[in-house]
Amino acid sequence: MEALAISINETARVLGLGRTSVYALIGAGRLDAFKLGRRTLVRMESVRRLVAAKE
Repeated sequence: MEALAISINETARVLGLGRTSVYALIGAGRLDAFKLGRRTLVRMESVRRLVAAKE
């Protein structure tokens, strides 16, 4: 089963970006993120949308 949401570090690794760039994408509204406890998680569907928009 594939994860529905991934951590900031995992998002950075998947996209080949740094953590700061991932936070910038979240701030710009290009990635959907939410807090679960103290962790910030990014929805995988938003990662796929971001990549698909660049194709």
